[in-house]
Amino acid sequence: MTNLLEMEGVSRHVSGTFSLGDVSLTVGPGEVVGFVGANGAGKTTTLRAALGLMHVDSGSIKLFGRPFDACADGVHARAVCSRVGVVLDTCPFPRDRTVAQAAACVSPAYPAWDQARFEALATAFGLSLKVRVADLSRGMGMKLQLAVALSHGAELLVLDEATAGLDPIARDEALDMLRDFASEPEDASGHAHGVLLSSHITTDLERIADRVVAIGAGRILFDVARDDITDRAGIARCIEAQADEVLGCVEGARKLRREFSFDVLVPNRFEFAEAFPDVPCDHASIDDYLHFFLEGETR
Repeated sequence: MTNLLEMEGVSRHVSGTFSLGDVSLTVGPGEVVGFVGANGAGKTTTLRAALGLMHVDSGSIKLFGRPFDACADGVHARAVCSRVGVVLDTCPFPRDRTVAQAAACVSPAYPAWDQARFEALATAFGLSLKVRVADLSRGMGMKLQLAVALSHGAELLVLDEATAGLDPIARDEALDMLRDFASEPEDASGHAHGVLLSSHITTDLERIADRVVAIGAGRILFDVARDDITDRAGIARCIEAQADEVLGCVEGARKLRREFSFDVLVPNRFEFAEAFPDVPCDHASIDDYLHFFLEGETR
């Protein structure tokens, strides 16, 4: 099946101190892809490029199998944008409008807008149509954005730090909705769903992501299945001689110097335990994995 989003070798000079360099990123049908990186690493710039909100210097971008960029003609751009739902960390609708008025503001932009579905989602999310946007909590503001996105036929959801600041209950509800959305079967037209979730809260990604893509200084650091990190990767606690031995014989290993020892990231902690039974090895988290790629040393 065709990828919902496909970026290949995208580069963009942004300023004298920052550029995107050769960024490749995909979201396939049924996937939740986690997008991680430090502040200023290039996450939001990448998302802006993917959505045609900025020109790129080189590379290609496709949405739903067709080329798409900031130069797309109006008819094509509108058709594509109606299939993408964007959810931000803060609610973008006018604060002095009610929920119903906010929907009325944006609905004319979407040919497939379904008012009945919006009202049903608002009810399901506990959103009163009469409440002002200014009076919504952060979690309810995110639910409003999701209700809008899911009422105009969106097939790809793009979330930029949308779960940041939510309380644990609201975040769990949001993650469940995203996982359910991506898991929905193809519709009668053969359209599937996918989610691209940029987040600093890597425990969210450990819960729902299928793949994790990391960016640092405008370049992709890794693109791996979530299970390869949380289920298979490990952190070996070594003395220096052991760390050097592991780097010499374990492909893909990376080491970090600690105050009195070394930590070594290994791709498969089960195979490592068989080869080095005397070296303690703990499971890795997405945070650990990112830290090793940002600051770790290879052979």
